[in-house]
Amino acid sequence: MKKKLLLIITMAVMLLLAACGGTSKESGDNEKKVLRAGSTAQSYPNGYEEDGKLVGFDVEVFEKIAANLGYEVEWVKTDFAGLMGQLETGKIDTVANFVAVTDERKEKYNFSVPYAYAGATIVTNEENDYDSLEDLKGKTVSGVLGSNNVKNLENFDPEIIPKTYETRDGAMNDAINNRVDGYVNSKSSLIAEIEKGDLPLKFVGEPFVYEDVSFPFVKNEDGEKLTEEFNAEIEKLREDGTLSELSKKYFSGEDITVKE
Repeated sequence: MKKKLLLIITMAVMLLLAACGGTSKESGDNEKKVLRAGSTAQSYPNGYEEDGKLVGFDVEVFEKIAANLGYEVEWVKTDFAGLMGQLETGKIDTVANFVAVTDERKEKYNFSVPYAYAGATIVTNEENDYDSLEDLKGKTVSGVLGSNNVKNLENFDPEIIPKTYETRDGAMNDAINNRVDGYVNSKSSLIAEIEKGDLPLKFVGEPFVYEDVSFPFVKNEDGEKLTEEFNAEIEKLREDGTLSELSKKYFSGEDITVKE
């Protein structure tokens, strides 16, 4: 009887282990592929909230690529500096928020091929007499903390004094209300913002630098894989005209997906 009981228990344990193994494999096959992407959700028209939903040029480009690759997207929202910090520590997979490619950032991240191009420029209240960048020497210009626009401005002319803000709205509103002399951002975003809000802002000169805009990924095996996957999909969207269509949709008819 003891031998029979031991045999029954052994068979039961083996069946249980087999069942557990089958369940594990099945759940693995059905496991969802998720990408965690960062956005400030306050960067019109790149990524912003409308009726409780995150929308915008960068958001739509990213979601199309992710869908084509079979990924679900989980959005993480915080200020720009916080997003880059979370990417560096691996808490998110990438940032879809008009990230400019720089030599400093290339040391930390793998970048996809560009999906857009940004020309950094300055606007001021239309009542001001500033007509050229020379007029802003010794003046204060607002910008977003951690953005490359501020760093480019510092490199372009150390005599222009930057003042940083955590959000784009704060930086822009101080320029509108003449609490600072100007506001630096990409020309395409400024055009869209001015048109949308009928804002009393005017451009001061032409863009002082142009940069590639890409998706950054961490430098590891997963990051390299995602970079390759995104490169292929971005080229497809460029070739079939999707990138151009989305740009014109969000940037008042301008195609920022080609260099000027």
